[in-house]
Amino acid sequence: MFTGLIQEVGTIQSVVSNAEGKEFIIRAPDLIKDIQIDDSVATNGVCLTATKIAGDTFKVQAIHVTLEKTSIGYLKTGDKVNLELSLRPHDRLGGHFVQGHVNALGKIKKIEKIGNNWEIEVSFPKDLRKYMISEGSIALDGISLTIARLTSDTLTVAIIPHTLEKTSLSSKKVGDHLNLEVDMIAKYIENFLRFDKDSRKEEWAKNFFDVKYED
Repeated sequence: MFTGLIQEVGTIQSVVSNAEGKEFIIRAPDLIKDIQIDDSVATNGVCLTATKIAGDTFKVQAIHVTLEKTSIGYLKTGDKVNLELSLRPHDRLGGHFVQGHVNALGKIKKIEKIGNNWEIEVSFPKDLRKYMISEGSIALDGISLTIARLTSDTLTVAIIPHTLEKTSLSSKKVGDHLNLEVDMIAKYIENFLRFDKDSRKEEWAKNFFDVKYED
């Protein structure tokens, strides 16, 4: 479990293809002292396991399905990646609950500077729209952000200078892909309401959530 607050922007030192997928060596001079073998490290929002540590670098393995469903497969030597270690019981929850399980790839449609801040518009698969609300939380490349505006297939987030400086967003451009993870609470609520298809559950949903149960 993560919070979406980026602890360091690491650098891809090497990418090696193997039978299982790809191995990445990532340089993280600030965070490395807190990383141990078998630790979970959110890398651009993807939960990966540290398999080796050497100096100020650590190694992770991404399997084929991860490469297919996330932007990890696009990474190359020299690329910057957002890094976050898993949440500990005594840590502050400053962002929102992020699992590191990417739901889809978003694509940057527009980047606009407004005053001192920036707005980024991202397209996403329409079937994820039901999990989003204006002013709700979304994780983009592992960054906990607030949705400013929504359409049926795009979301817009506002980025303050600090976030731009402290994450990999500063290197993004129109057309780039972003790992997108919706708020897990919305998915649990949907599953709870749809798990039991008896009439009592349907009536309960109507009364308390004012939603229509659909097959």
